[in-house]
Amino acid sequence: MINEKKAVLAIMARIMDYPEETFLEARTSIESFIHETIPTKEIKREVLERISPLYTLPIKDLQELYVNTFDHKEKTNLYLTAHELGDSRKRGFALIQLQKLISEEGFKPLGKELADYLPMLLEFLAVTEEDERFDKLSRRVAYAVNRILNNLPDEHLYKKAIELLMMYVFETPGKEEISNLEMLREQADLDELPYPLMYR
Repeated sequence: MINEKKAVLAIMARIMDYPEETFLEARTSIESFIHETIPTKEIKREVLERISPLYTLPIKDLQELYVNTFDHKEKTNLYLTAHELGDSRKRGFALIQLQKLISEEGFKPLGKELADYLPMLLEFLAVTEEDERFDKLSRRVAYAVNRILNNLPDEHLYKKAIELLMMYVFETPGKEEISNLEMLREQADLDELPYPLMYR
């Protein structure tokens, strides 16, 4: 039987992924999974209550909220190495290392997202054996999740759901750990470009 921590990871991997057209239809299966894998009444109640508001929006409104929350803001993006390193050139090597770790565990992600996509990493942690590498990656993901939460308003629909990860899965990073990681992050230096970026 899957443990409750792994169950929350699996649930949040779905909740934090982009809400496709089938998201609302999948509510019944998600709730069935919660009832089957989370025996503790308090945890079950919290999970159900915190994800349920996301199912109250029309799918187009939820997709718009998702994009505006996670795709357009640096401090709430869903990419681990972006939280850790910003626009540093070290991101490329960090992505290669993550991909190597994922491949060595035999995990084959679906879709075309980068190896540091947080919903995919949550799913990876949900199915991976807990060892030293699991613990190290968990601490890194906890830092990114904590940073996202710190930059979402309290009334945000996604914040209540994402808080489940810090309540039942991850330990909140300490000030020293956060400080050390933030020293590595680099900001995009767009002001010095001699011409505007143009997108077609």
